[in-house]
This record gives sequence, structure tokens and C-alpha cells, in this order.
Amino acid sequence: GQVSFPGGRVQANDADAIETALRETREEIGLAHDWIEPLGAWDQYETGTGYRITPIVGLVEPGFELSLDPREVASVFEAPISFLFDPANLERREAIWQGQNRAYYAMDYGPHFIWGATAGMIRALYERLHER
Repeated sequence: GQVSFPGGRVQANDADAIETALRETREEIGLAHDWIEPLGAWDQYETGTGYRITPIVGLVEPGFELSLDPREVASVFEAPISFLFDPANLERREAIWQGQNRAYYAMDYGPHFIWGATAGMIRALYERLHER
């Protein structure tokens, strides 16, 4: 029930994090790597629950078709980068989780609620691009 990027654990036959990202994207949403130009990774993102994620960013050519794995993905949507990178659309919220106060990023995009690690990685990419 969460909005998230395709992802998963590195497998022994994955050459690197980019190959893992391409494989997971193909497995989860059926987007073939032929449509993706990987640009690379940025700083690892650590979640509040202790996962370390290596975010991979890439450009996707228009005209692709998707085939969702219903065991992992209920639906997909696109959001313009102009929306995702507009600081006015991002909120910092707090909630109690397992007895502790936790802070997280969140944004509403129409009927979609983007929060937690996904919103945090979007924020981290925005900061990285705008620092230069």
C-alpha cells in the first residue's frame, strides 16, 4: 500500500547496484533495460528501520510498455520532476512508531501519498542536484 521505487536486494549474479536496479525494475514492473539509460548512483540512503539503499537514477525513453508483477505492484504512475523537486510540495512530518517519535518527508500528488524513504530519496536527489 505504499508508493515506492522498484528495488530489492543485490543477488550474487548482479555485477553492481545498477544491474540490481535494472533487474528489479524488469521483475517488478516489466520495464526492459533497453528503455533505461542509467546515470549512476548517489549517496546511500538509510531508512529509519535500518535498511541501507543505494539509489540509482536513470533516464527512461518514452514509448515503453509495462507488465506489472501483481505479487509486488498494484499500480504505477508518473509524476513530473517539476512537481517532485518543488520544495513547496514537500513536508516534513512526525509520527510515533514503535514508541518513538520519527520524522519523515511526505508529499501529496493527487490521489497518491509519497512518503518515507521514497520521499526522502527524492529530497536527497533534489539537494544533490541543486548543490552544484
